[in-house]
This record gives sequence, C-alpha cells and structure tokens, in this order.
Amino acid sequence: MDARERALQRAYGHAARWLASLSDRRVPARASVDEIVRALGAELPDGPSAPADVVDLLATACEPGLTAFPGGRFYGFVVGGTEPAALAADWLVSAWDQNCVMRAASPAYAAVEDVAGMWLLDLLGLPSASAVGFTTGATTANFTCLAAGRDAVLRRTGWNVARDGLAGGPPVRVVAGEDRHMAIDLALRYLGLGGPELVEADGQGRIDPEALRRTLAGGGQDPTIVILQAGDIHSGAFDPFAETIRAAREADAWVHVDGAFGLWAAASPTYAHLTAGCTYADSWATDAHKTLNVPYDCGLAIVRDPSALRAAMGLHGDYLIQDEHGDPIDKVPELSRRGRAFTVWAALRSLGRSGVADLVERLCRNASAFAAGIAGIDGATVLNDVVFTQVCAEFGDEERTERVLTRLLDDGTAWISGSSWHGRRVMRISVSNWSTTDDDVTRTLDAIRRAAGR
Repeated sequence: MDARERALQRAYGHAARWLASLSDRRVPARASVDEIVRALGAELPDGPSAPADVVDLLATACEPGLTAFPGGRFYGFVVGGTEPAALAADWLVSAWDQNCVMRAASPAYAAVEDVAGMWLLDLLGLPSASAVGFTTGATTANFTCLAAGRDAVLRRTGWNVARDGLAGGPPVRVVAGEDRHMAIDLALRYLGLGGPELVEADGQGRIDPEALRRTLAGGGQDPTIVILQAGDIHSGAFDPFAETIRAAREADAWVHVDGAFGLWAAASPTYAHLTAGCTYADSWATDAHKTLNVPYDCGLAIVRDPSALRAAMGLHGDYLIQDEHGDPIDKVPELSRRGRAFTVWAALRSLGRSGVADLVERLCRNASAFAAGIAGIDGATVLNDVVFTQVCAEFGDEERTERVLTRLLDDGTAWISGSSWHGRRVMRISVSNWSTTDDDVTRTLDAIRRAAGR
C-alpha cells in the first residue's frame, strides 16, 4: 500500500465516523478556534510528514470544532446537507481533478454539465434553450446573471461594457423589493451598480406589483433591471411573478429572479404554484447546496439568452482550445474551479424526478410541523405564513426570545439561530436537510420547549 492509498483509507475512516456520529452528537461545536490551533500546532514543521499522519492530525484536531451542519438538526441558515450519491461523486471530483474550463480539456465534465443543465431546466420549468453556469454559490450565481443583465440592457442603448467599461455610459437602474436578500446588494456592488431602488413589500416580504409599476413608471428611459425573489429568507414567501414580470416588461426591463432556495418549489407538483409565471424572467439564480443537498460549493446561474451570458462571461486566449459550440468557461466568472456538475448530476440521477419532488415536500412538511409545535408553546407566536421551508417565531417579548435562543444553543440538541424581522427579535428555522427525520423534528421541538420554560 503506497502513501496515497494509506492517506485515502484514513480519510475514509474519519469521514465514516463523522457521518455516523451526526444522529447523536451535539450540533454546536465543542472546541474554540484557539483550542483547535493549539491541537494543530502553530509552527510549520521543517520537514515533511507522512500523508496518513497528516490526515489523522487534521481529523482529530478539528473534529471537536466541527458543527454538525450535515445532520438533521441544523436549522440555523439555509444550508442543506449532502445527499449520499452527491457526496460520493464529490470524492470522485477531487480524485479525478479535472480542468473544467473547456470541452477539449475534459469531455467527461462537459458532457455531464450539458446533461445536468438540461435536467435542471426541465425540473425547474425554465426555457429549455437557457444557459446554465455552475458557480461557487448563490451569491456568485446572482452576480453572474446580473452581469449578463447589466451588459444586455446597456447594449440596447448602444453602450458596450466589455469595450468601454461603465464610466461615461448610461446609468443602469436596479429595482428590487425592500425585503430582498443582502447577497443582491453585494452582487450589485461587485458590478459597480450600487444599491438598488427599493419597492414596498407586504408583511411577508412579497413585492407589491402596483408599487413596482409606479416605481418603474417614474424612472424615465434608463436601462433597467428588476430583481424578484423566490423564497424570502425569513418567511419563505414568493413574489407574485406573473404581475411583477408583466410590469417589468412594460418598462423594457431585464428581470432576474433570486431563487437561492425557493426556485426548487417548481420541482414539486404540490408547491410549483409558488413559482407560477417565474419562467418568463430573463435569468434565475439558485444554489444546489441548499434545497437539492449537494456539497459546497455549487450555485447555478441560469440565463434565458445564452448569447447574453457568453457576452458577459466569455473570454478568449491564444492558448485555449475553444469549441465552436461554447465551453463551460463561457458561463461563469472562474477559470480554475471544481467539477460541480458531477455532484449535481449524481444527486439528480439518484433522486429522479419523483425523488426531487419528495425532497422538497418533506422539507416543507417538516417546516409545517415546526410551526404547529411552536404554536402550542405558551407565549410563542409563529409570525409568518409557512408556505415553504422557513419558520419565524417569537416568544412573547424580545428578552424572552433571546433567552430561548441562548438556552437552545447551550442545550446542543439543535442549532437554531436568531434574526431580526420587521423590528422584532425572532427565532428563524430553516429546514433544508434531506436527512431531517420526524424524530429530529420531535427532539428539536422538545429542546425548544425546554428552552422556553419559564
């Protein structure tokens, strides 16, 4: 057995033990950053170490500082676990170590990206000729789609961003709901567009179509991007796409949908109505690590017009072997990157159409079970309409809500984080993991009841 095989075997053993511990371990980490630094050793050794020993040290030093994100009782952020076939495929991604830039460099990767992209468009009910780029996450997916939109609306005015940049060109107007996710503002900052012009939203975070129409009517002839949302981070609510996209079309705006976790509602016959009309947008961003449960990192940037995406993201180099039909490099900002489509293909092939729908529906059922359980706790109130996978609750007043959150993390049964929503301190539950069971929900509700005890 050579050094590489020994290291891989050790890694497999540590990984298997970690995964087996998830059902019983405390969800929060047990060790601090400083404790882990001491265990790792702060000084770089002068000489080499055996690869298997390095793996052992990394695993044993870090294990106490790991949070059980992949387990069924982490609800703190909208992050999924890792579906088994996708996890195994991700190990192959590292072992294969493919350059995923060009078709000529890795025909295998290009083929898998093509197939996975077609399956995604079909499942999500999006135009079949759309381009699908595999990015680092939803933030970069939003950035990628909005870059295509920025360049496209400026081209309509005769301005070439690729050649001339933004300085001196027509200002691009960006309009979004007041409850948009903060990642939108970050992407716009990357793009040099500044903060969006905000439109009134209702109590669940849904943009008001008439307010949008009034806002757009007052904007003159500036090139415009309208950003809509599939899944509010607090309520899970979806914008009314049919009405809002119609208003945006009247203003000749590019329409982008941030569907980081909610776009997957379209894959379920039970919840597809939430995305009705969404297919008429120009671009869509989502994150396969969230609702689909593939490993980090895997955002998806989808653009109706492939030429618009290629114009924004494509590049040329004399040393590149580029394909006349386009390459993976034409759809994302990165050159060097992981073979993300391998894991998406594996998850979709493993689950099938019915399995993806069942995954979405199980997450939603678990969210509804949380809402029902919390509503039965003395003094607790569920604040949102639980339409998808998000639950927001308070426990009488801000002080008690904060006390419940602190006690819950100290208990360790589950991880549920707090947030502020409409000026109120809330408990926010995000149900995103394929492995969350009825028992996980029951154990977590029991922990919430203990934490809420006066």
